[in-house]
Amino acid sequence: MTATPADAYQAAPAHPDADRARASLEALRTEIGKAVVGQDAAVTGLVVALLCRGHVLLEGVPGVAKTLLVRALAASLDIGTKRVQFTPDLMPSDITGSLVYDARTAEFSFQEGPVFTNLLLADEINRTPPKTQASLLEAMEERQVTVDGTPRPLPDPFLVAATQNPVEYEGTYPLPEAQLDRFLLKLTVPLPSRTDEIDVLARHAAGFDPRDLDAAGVRPVAGPADLEAARRAVAATTVSPEITGYVVDICRATRESPSLTLGVSPRGATALLSTARAWAWLTGRDYVTPDDVKALALPTLRHRVQLRPEAEMEGVTADAVITAILSHVPVPR
Repeated sequence: MTATPADAYQAAPAHPDADRARASLEALRTEIGKAVVGQDAAVTGLVVALLCRGHVLLEGVPGVAKTLLVRALAASLDIGTKRVQFTPDLMPSDITGSLVYDARTAEFSFQEGPVFTNLLLADEINRTPPKTQASLLEAMEERQVTVDGTPRPLPDPFLVAATQNPVEYEGTYPLPEAQLDRFLLKLTVPLPSRTDEIDVLARHAAGFDPRDLDAAGVRPVAGPADLEAARRAVAATTVSPEITGYVVDICRATRESPSLTLGVSPRGATALLSTARAWAWLTGRDYVTPDDVKALALPTLRHRVQLRPEAEMEGVTADAVITAILSHVPVPR
């Protein structure tokens, strides 16, 4: 997904609640900009995920503001948020919660873990073993946690924003395909441009402290009601049969690509349709175009495909394969 200009959120003919929701999301981008310079595509991806009730995996080298980006999003929303620093000794119960014995009542009571929140920042998720990573599977897919046979629903909205570092492999545990498929989007957080990096240094020279977002003036500008109104508007966005067929053709082409051992599943096709609808609404339209599908194809699909070893050795990337597929699949008129 390419960087989004500040005027991307334009008014479209809609219910007044939807218009107010769009204005709140525009203000959300401005508020995050008080703490994070650039990274428009990542900000937009997080907003799309909120609208689609999906989860986000942020990948980038150390020091590109992945964690700060999620913290700024949390500070700009009037919702609950918790952070977990994933480490090798983290246990599943440290995420989901556990039964605790109360000596006064001689009974066990459930103590909620940090997953019981609206926005969970899973920092460096690939630093914890698979059994702890798997503790999020039920929460991310079914939005509940089952402990001792009792399902416990999670609050709504619920979003997992996980970060990982692509350049360190020692002491890390790569996420399995089943876990990756639970993420709606995989967003790459690039190094800033020269202009943006100068802006970053100028802010720090002026006293900006990334650990104190209150001092930076970041305040909640949107809440659950705004997100719900926006979701209703997104659900009303028209998708023609031609667009549905276009999404299916793209995903089926990944299953036939000679460079891939694993193509996009029907769940991935559903995800691409959902993100394209959210993007269409954010850009001010009540219908989806092929360009909306193309704009969200890379972040929605890149983590759902698996390269053949020989293609990987030749330097082929998942993004390159998906881009080639987009250039060859016929676009509906």
